[in-house]
Amino acid sequence: MHPPSPAATAMDFSQNSLFGYMEDLQELTIIERPVRRSLKTPEEIERLTVDEDLSDIERAVYLLSAGQDIQGTSVIANLPFLMRQNPAETLRRVLPKVREALHVAGVEMQLTAAVSFLTILQDESVSVHTYAHSFLQVILLHLEHRDAGVSNAWLETLLSVIDVLPKDTLRHEILNPLVSKAQLSQTVQSRLVSCKILGKLTNKFDALVIKREILPLVKSLCQDVEYEVRSCMCRQLENIAQGIGTELTKSVVLPELIELSRDEGSSVRLAAFETLVNLLDIFDTDDRSQTILPVVKSFCEKSFKADESILISLSFHLGKLCHGLYGIFTPDQHLRFLEFYKKLCTLGLQQENGHNENQIPPQILEQEKKYISVRKNCAYNFPAMIVFVDPKNFHMELYSTFFCLCHDPEVPVRYTIAICFYEVSKLLNSGVYLIHKELITLLQDESLEVLDALIDHLPEILELMSTGGESSVQENKLSSLPDLVPALTAAEQRAAASLKWRTHEKLLQKYACLPQVISSDQIYYRFLQRMFTIMMTNNVLPVQKAASRTLCIFLRYNRKQEQRHEVIQKLIEQLGQGKSYWNRLRFLDTCEFIIEIFSKSFFCKYFFLPAIELTHDPVANVRMKLCYLLPKVKSTLKIPADKHLLQQLEMCVRKLLCQEKDKDVLAIVKRTVLELDRMEMSMDAEQLEKEKQQNDGRPMSEKTFEKKRRDSKTPTSLPKSIPISVPGSSSATPSTSKEIKKSKLIRSQSFNNQAFHAKYGNLDKCTTSKSSTAAYTPSVSGLSKTSMISLTDDSFRTRNTNSAPSSFSSNTSLPSTSRGTGNSVDPKSSGSKDTQPRKATLKSRKSNP
Repeated sequence: MHPPSPAATAMDFSQNSLFGYMEDLQELTIIERPVRRSLKTPEEIERLTVDEDLSDIERAVYLLSAGQDIQGTSVIANLPFLMRQNPAETLRRVLPKVREALHVAGVEMQLTAAVSFLTILQDESVSVHTYAHSFLQVILLHLEHRDAGVSNAWLETLLSVIDVLPKDTLRHEILNPLVSKAQLSQTVQSRLVSCKILGKLTNKFDALVIKREILPLVKSLCQDVEYEVRSCMCRQLENIAQGIGTELTKSVVLPELIELSRDEGSSVRLAAFETLVNLLDIFDTDDRSQTILPVVKSFCEKSFKADESILISLSFHLGKLCHGLYGIFTPDQHLRFLEFYKKLCTLGLQQENGHNENQIPPQILEQEKKYISVRKNCAYNFPAMIVFVDPKNFHMELYSTFFCLCHDPEVPVRYTIAICFYEVSKLLNSGVYLIHKELITLLQDESLEVLDALIDHLPEILELMSTGGESSVQENKLSSLPDLVPALTAAEQRAAASLKWRTHEKLLQKYACLPQVISSDQIYYRFLQRMFTIMMTNNVLPVQKAASRTLCIFLRYNRKQEQRHEVIQKLIEQLGQGKSYWNRLRFLDTCEFIIEIFSKSFFCKYFFLPAIELTHDPVANVRMKLCYLLPKVKSTLKIPADKHLLQQLEMCVRKLLCQEKDKDVLAIVKRTVLELDRMEMSMDAEQLEKEKQQNDGRPMSEKTFEKKRRDSKTPTSLPKSIPISVPGSSSATPSTSKEIKKSKLIRSQSFNNQAFHAKYGNLDKCTTSKSSTAAYTPSVSGLSKTSMISLTDDSFRTRNTNSAPSSFSSNTSLPSTSRGTGNSVDPKSSGSKDTQPRKATLKSRKSNP
């Protein structure tokens, strides 16, 4: 008998699939029929309809009395609003109906009522006395509801109410009934509720009341016949111990905990162990060494024979246990406890095999999941174990364990150790060089979750790596990390190739620390070009901005003028003058970062003119973004050194006002003009005084210089008086004092040929002719009318750069004011982001009316 051919098999599969689809459609049809029959009949709609003229209170009373359950639930959910709106009427008319409805209410209405009662308490709609009188009995009545979820919801509400109730109310309404509710004759649910209420009440009464009325109930519940009650009461002993003080804790609570730690129920023993660990700080050294240490030792020895949940809890509390018992262990006990921790760190790894998960029995898979939780908890407690063994002994005692955790086959374990990596580095201090390889391992981890956890503190880790180690010379320390740069670049490429752009963004932001760790040449050759590529090709805006800001920081710390000029030229040519409008938008983002990171003189020298040149961009979005940036651009100017740049800014804004056709851009331009006009200009007091002294022919005194230097700001009315001459003009510069006297006259002359209302209401009526453009001067800086100056004029002078760092100054001129025509092909030049190439200079570009 021959096997069927592949074609026949495929045909059978297709037919089976077709028949399966038809059966599914038939099932959907059958399911849909009851839905059609479940539509409300006119009679049902009539019963659900409520008179619109009823008030909120009347409607609530009506729905609770005659409405359906869903309508009653809606009223109870709206009860906090009714209490805020009309508390007196709500308490008088609505709340009695709510009590009646809750007697026969279902689970959904009960849960809604518990939440609404708690919300009313938190809103403080009524006084505490009124709340206790109106709501407390309803809460207490439903505490023992047969549904566990409903009972827990009412219990949470009651525990919150206990925080605000006075002692008298607590004693009479809650504590006294507990005496009967905690008896063995009551239900298990009633006794469990009593345990939690006792834990909450302890902090509300003095020690005498606690000793006489509460502690006898606590002892009784600790010896209850049901293990659930004993476990529940044991977990409340921590709250009780904090309320009764150290002496009563030693005499009453500690004996109960010791007895419960030997209980036959594993959950009771676990609760006793966790409570003991949490109360270690309360007990003195004798109690720890003579009473608690034997219990802990016995618990650890029996843990491997017990349920895996015991190991999970033990591994989680191991760090706190080591800290609380530090100094009590003998050398032998210290060693045994350390070996116990190491054994937990590798628990389950010895059973690894090559079998498929589908072939492993479910119980074995469940056991392996618990083992993973144990190793994860061990990774969480690793910093505490370093303190336990002393960081000086890390290499001998814990390095092999740390290596195993960093190479663990399960992601949750490596993720946890990556979170703790910074704490481990701090504890090792000068021995941080011991974990260099593990840092590289985690950077190269295949899971982006591990990488994301590691880079949260990557700058601090790299700083410790560069300043720690055996040598005091930084270059020698950095040479011990030869694989760092490849690991960082590979991590960025993995993040870029994934869909987790937030991890990619975070990584790029953290890379801003690299100038403090590696050389500028490594950054230039391994990271700078990558930042450019991300800015120009990545499709996620936050990622592009993160790359842009990091690139600016790289540029800020680069000390080689040739490399710095090359980066600046690329920014201007590939972004600012790029064919894609998307790249030109990113150039404006970069300009904003440069203003933030660099000195004002640096921006004015290299990026001011290329930025304002984009006022002539053919894409409205680019012009709009530039308008938002103009106030920051103007803030970089300093008068009088940058008055020619201020003139260019004025000219560009004037052209936008006169020639802009896009209504959205024009509206932003008008608002920007008002903001620019209100801005204060930064004054170069030294330069002004020197200029004045030169004109007056007398020396400048020290007092006058100090006074001018302190006056670093001045209103915009001062620069309005400083006329700007066209470079190359032979006219002498007038005195500053005379300019101030003539400021109002000059400003008024700038409006001779164009009506300009104070509120700029008629800006959109500006003519676009060349003659009117030359005559029109908006009050951007208050300067007088000037001639148009080419952005490529060689006679332009940059501002005084004495305040800038010496590394930023450059004698090499950059082609930053013209747009090249030989740009490389832009990856984003297709689609909606594609525009025509830009013209060479602003002077050669004519405005289209």
